[in-house]
Amino acid sequence: MKKWLFTFITVSALLVGCSSNETEVDTNDEPIDVEALEVKVNILTPQTAAVNESIELAAHVTQNNENVDDADSVQFEVWESGYRDDGQMLDGKLEGEGVYKAEITFDHDGVYYMYAHTTARGLHVMPKQQIIVGNPDMSKVKEDEGSDSMNHKSEDDAQQESDMNHEQDDSSNHQH
Repeated sequence: MKKWLFTFITVSALLVGCSSNETEVDTNDEPIDVEALEVKVNILTPQTAAVNESIELAAHVTQNNENVDDADSVQFEVWESGYRDDGQMLDGKLEGEGVYKAEITFDHDGVYYMYAHTTARGLHVMPKQQIIVGNPDMSKVKEDEGSDSMNHKSEDDAQQESDMNHEQDDSSNHQH
């Protein structure tokens, strides 16, 4: 029995002595390639279309130069210039190799815009493209107030910002 107890204590002491409390540190100094993590969306939709002909809205989704076939959603938001509130959302369906598509037919001449709202791998990307349909009279086309970026301010936010700027101007004029 004493022999077993001595062996147990000796082995335990050796194991404790061989263990280390030091944590392993990653000494890899290579920076993380943020661009490799970025989800990129390349719009494949033509920039011109004929009236009453179906066209494909299409987007190629990649990450780190590899096709993304598992996007959470790809939706095409389409509206006539100046009438974004009357626009429509069309769900893109995966056709393969990272390409998502939907179809649309425009029933009259005009300048249209499309966002390819893409949510994939925890990121949201929404590139914008103009589509000229038929032969629109550019003098009658309403200007689009949309932005090419994702930072959109609502009209209320813009008005509040404008009001605050006017209040600051008024208060600085009265302090003379």
